[in-house]
Amino acid sequence: MSTTAHGLDELISLDGRDLGRTDWLEITQERVNTFADATGDHQWIHTDPEKAKQGPFGGPIAHGYLTLSLIIPMFGELLCIEGVSMSVNYGLEKVRFPSPVPVGAKIRLHGVVDSVEEVKGNGVQMGLIFTVEVEGSGKPACVAQAVYRHYA
Repeated sequence: MSTTAHGLDELISLDGRDLGRTDWLEITQERVNTFADATGDHQWIHTDPEKAKQGPFGGPIAHGYLTLSLIIPMFGELLCIEGVSMSVNYGLEKVRFPSPVPVGAKIRLHGVVDSVEEVKGNGVQMGLIFTVEVEGSGKPACVAQAVYRHYA
């Protein structure tokens, strides 16, 4: 279920809103390898399934930063913003990776609008709390406090 906001006033009205959860997304070894190629991070716990079976996680795991980067497309499932001229990812306040994402696991995003305030230049700044959940796990894979800016 996606929420649609039309313009800054509707964005402001989302303050405190639970945006719900996305559909599940499977983390494949191919996706992990592609991320490793893009970033140059080929650590064996991510890219060598045979060696990773003997490692601390019992198999390969996704990069933490891969999990973090997947917040962006998953966030698009939760909130559609229309009637603004520009939206920018303004940054992150805090990011934690409480548990790994095993290759083959499914993740989803839970999003909550933590704050919305007006900013100079006819815009609003939104603070969001994102939790990346792993199917069947009691601990999240990633918890991030993100900041976005939207301009009329």
